Amino acid sequence: MNYDVKDVGLAEAGKARIEWADKDMPVLASIRERFAKERPFEGVRIAGCMHVTTETANLMRTFVAGGAEMNLCASNPLSTQDDVAAALVKYYGTSVHAIKGEDTETYYSHIDAVIDARPQITMDDGCDVVSRIHAQRPDVIEDIIGGTEETTTGVIRLKAMHNDHALKYPIVAVNDANTKHMFDNRYGTGQSTLDGIIRATNRLIAGRTLVVSGYGWCGRGAAMRGAAMGASVIVCEVDPLKALEAVMDGYRVMPAAEAAHFADIWITVTGDLNVIDGPAFDNMKDGAIVCNSGHFNAEINIPYLREKAVSSQEVKPLVEEFTMPDGRCIYLLADGRLVNLSCAEGHPASVMDMSFANQALAAEWVLKNRESLTAGVYDMPADIDQEIARLKLETMGVKIDTLTAEQEKYLNSWTEGTV
Repeated sequence: MNYDVKDVGLAEAGKARIEWADKDMPVLASIRERFAKERPFEGVRIAGCMHVTTETANLMRTFVAGGAEMNLCASNPLSTQDDVAAALVKYYGTSVHAIKGEDTETYYSHIDAVIDARPQITMDDGCDVVSRIHAQRPDVIEDIIGGTEETTTGVIRLKAMHNDHALKYPIVAVNDANTKHMFDNRYGTGQSTLDGIIRATNRLIAGRTLVVSGYGWCGRGAAMRGAAMGASVIVCEVDPLKALEAVMDGYRVMPAAEAAHFADIWITVTGDLNVIDGPAFDNMKDGAIVCNSGHFNAEINIPYLREKAVSSQEVKPLVEEFTMPDGRCIYLLADGRLVNLSCAEGHPASVMDMSFANQALAAEWVLKNRESLTAGVYDMPADIDQEIARLKLETMGVKIDTLTAEQEKYLNSWTEGTV
């Protein structure tokens, strides 16, 4: 088995942490148990470009149990947990190419390594594997049955490819499943982003002004968690509906250049480019901390910051201080990369239980429906989404009501009305 990890000797520690995460992922465990019996992926080659974390490791175990040949690389240079990568190689039959802190050249060489295995199914976290296959490795497309994508950013890229008639195989937008984005993006990103900021800086959140750029599900989660910890929250948006929602949720809303005057901590979660740009940096107060929880490190205009600063230094691990010409200091976390994965451990296992249940069942759905699927971006089947929610409630010991026959009839009738 080919692999490139930091140190296989770290495997014992990784194995223990993987098993700890597994205790809080009962839905995925139940799918793994079924896969082990049915072996739906027997001999199927799967390439995963994902954050190499304990939760991802349990997804890899699930596919291996189902008979798959797994090849995994990182979807971000700073998100790999090296002990987990080692454990996947040593104990869980997964070919891993990922090292925390790898440079750009190594990052793409690792993506190429999983593509070299000629995958039949791709699993992406940001569309890096899919875009590289289409741009540089079209020779492997003939082997590919389909794929999955679990991020908002990735789905946006895929839809752009499809609109340009560039996408050559079917991909399920796992991110758009209700049991993914309503929970992973909101509760997972919200908690893990604040966790990353606190671990990196040891700053108290209470009493500070937190600016959140973007009020999608991730932004909602970050704002909600920040407010719950005592921060005064400002939201920056370009969408009038989302901005209105943020106002109705009790937050101040204003343009970024204005918000910069108040920001103690600034989080970007938009998936767009240069969200914190020159005017914001020029107005930012001394001591402001900026970070990103969107997929790519393009949301903060770091080149502008480096060009304008008179000096910079790493004052703590993954905390870089930029001194501006007027003496102000601005602090950048994790070089603008995903702060929740670079400075902390990413989303809690309980919420990734649903996200990765979606990944596992979406891949199975692609395999089962391979003859009828054509190139394009597909929604997660609603029945699978509902079943994951049902299973999650069941594992939590929560029961709900069911409709009576009379209620079913009423809801499906057009003849009933005011009596």
